[in-house]
Amino acid sequence: MVVAGFQGSTIDGQITTLGRGGSDTTAVALAVALKADRCDIYTDVEGVFTTDPRVVRSARKLDTITYDEMLELARLGAKVLHSRSVELASNFNVPLQVLSSFTGTPGTHVVKEYGNMEDIVVSGVAFNRGEAKISILGVPDHPGMASMLFTALGGAGISVDMIIQNVGSGGRNDITFTVLEEDFISAKELAESWVAENGCSLVETDDNIGKVSIVGVGMISHSGVASTMFNALAKEMINIQMISTSEIKISVIIPRDDIDRAVQSIHRAFKLGDDPV
Repeated sequence: MVVAGFQGSTIDGQITTLGRGGSDTTAVALAVALKADRCDIYTDVEGVFTTDPRVVRSARKLDTITYDEMLELARLGAKVLHSRSVELASNFNVPLQVLSSFTGTPGTHVVKEYGNMEDIVVSGVAFNRGEAKISILGVPDHPGMASMLFTALGGAGISVDMIIQNVGSGGRNDITFTVLEEDFISAKELAESWVAENGCSLVETDDNIGKVSIVGVGMISHSGVASTMFNALAKEMINIQMISTSEIKISVIIPRDDIDRAVQSIHRAFKLGDDPV
């Protein structure tokens, strides 16, 4: 049986597309409906690698990765699987295998958990070159100001990624946030209007930044992960502008021109490939 991907229908029967990643999502949805033992996703790479082999030539293909790790990597810039397909597979516990359409080699299995997963501190390094940063300076320190700002951004369809609020002085704070590069102009114009309406000082922007992230379920049970990452960046004299963390992820905002060196240095520091340390 052959089924076209990427297409679907609305509740009232209107033909539509499923958006970006629709083919992967279609495959997983069919696997769920058919109660398949596994869903194989054939693509142009041999599996999921520790990072992009075009940036780090010694990047290693992973035999197994968890849903949570794959979901984070997909959201943070890895292009192998779309996050919607991984989330669907996780919700219905459908094992995935990512493998090449051009070779017969085994791919990467995406599963709920595997035997020694906590021993692997970091599974991969992801990056996204398409980010921009907006800082609003001199925000009056009143309850509800942040809510007003981000409600306005959300209402304009602008997704905000990382947020930092700095403790200011004289009853004023600074708020910095990042958006996707494609939303930068809209977010900048909205921020400038919001500043004028709410008595803030000014807007500063930087559209020459990127995000580099490490992901691994083993981070939960190991100490020193953040210091290893930050030391690797310090050795390369790469300045960290923003930091965001979760149980299995650490992300940093850095100058866009430093992304390749950052990824290579972090990859070496965590011994993710065959490159020398």
